Amino acid sequence: MKKTFSVISLGCFRNTYDSEITIKNFIDKGYKFKEKADRVHTLIINTCGFIKEAKEESIEYIRKAIELKRRSIIKRIIVKGCLSQRCQKLLKSAFALVDEWRGVEHFPQSILFPAKIMLPHAGFLKISEGCSNNCSYCAIPLIKGKLVSKSISGILKELKYMDRHGVKEVNIIGQDVTSWGKDLGGRENLASLLKVMLKETKNIRWFRIIYTHPKFFTGDLIDLIAREERICKYIDLPIQHINDRILKMMNRGITKKEIVSLIRRIRSRIKNVAIRTSLIVGFPSESDREFSELFDFVKEIRFHRLGVFKYSREEGTAAYSFSGHVHYRIKQKRFNEIMNLQKSISYEYNRAMLGKRIKVLIDEEKDGVFIGRDEHNAYSIDGVVYVERENVNRGSFYNLKVKEALDYDLVAQ
Repeated sequence: MKKTFSVISLGCFRNTYDSEITIKNFIDKGYKFKEKADRVHTLIINTCGFIKEAKEESIEYIRKAIELKRRSIIKRIIVKGCLSQRCQKLLKSAFALVDEWRGVEHFPQSILFPAKIMLPHAGFLKISEGCSNNCSYCAIPLIKGKLVSKSISGILKELKYMDRHGVKEVNIIGQDVTSWGKDLGGRENLASLLKVMLKETKNIRWFRIIYTHPKFFTGDLIDLIAREERICKYIDLPIQHINDRILKMMNRGITKKEIVSLIRRIRSRIKNVAIRTSLIVGFPSESDREFSELFDFVKEIRFHRLGVFKYSREEGTAAYSFSGHVHYRIKQKRFNEIMNLQKSISYEYNRAMLGKRIKVLIDEEKDGVFIGRDEHNAYSIDGVVYVERENVNRGSFYNLKVKEALDYDLVAQ
């Protein structure tokens, strides 16, 4: 009988991609994959070590796994990923019942996935690993190293496999996908890569670009998204802050004026575009005035989607030694203020959709209700569309009419 295994994947989509590599590797060794992490021989935890909350979540899952091992529900524990890469020596001393410690997954030039841990019709294609931007707050280069772009041939091998095997949506991911190709020595960039991807596929209906950097978001890329029907009109554009002093301390390489100009160009050239952003509040020495500038900017620009991180002091980063660290309660207060503002903005956007027809990709069924998304919502991180219709199929598209608006979600039939 084959040994069974399961994978708990924590953190971002990039970790999910790595977890699917792990699944393939274990299946190739003769193991049988089980989605649920109960009564398996080997439990693998792919950890996240990006910020404080992610580390705490990873540690909690390690503790739970150890309890399962003590109760003989699982036999073997493997811990891998970003947190294990960063803190392996410390973790080994704290969790002696873990059988094996590994770092981050090797970044292959191409891989085909026989098993998935997310949606069968939504694929994730990591086109690069690591990052060379050296943002002062970010530990990713310490964990993943400098930018390594996947070759076009490797990308197309994975992409064509997905195109042949029922994938309807491809999410293009990396630490900074707009930097793809910089290390390849040619003239390739994300826009030229997307043109090839579109040409070489016929069944994939949505290409979604996730994790861009505003400094490298080119006019060619904007124009391509505007004219190509199969590229989602969805821009993931993490700006992190808007105050020029904070942006400089973050080493973002861009100014407020340039960010505003980019957003205006995107909105003027891409019809019906949704922009998602990520922000950091409580960066060292962020004053009340600088936070107010960020708050007012969010209120004025009105992003469709928005996520906020409370600054996490990460050892080894440049910002670790900065002075003026902000108290946790102030970080939490600023976090709450922005998220409450965004909640009202999101609801206003959703109300404007009432009575309109949208194309919805059906993802799953829960408690008798089908749940899907339109092109303005990425899986897992954005809102959903609750579908009031019977006899719909997962992985299929439907043209539906919006009948109800919720804070972050829609109801359609």
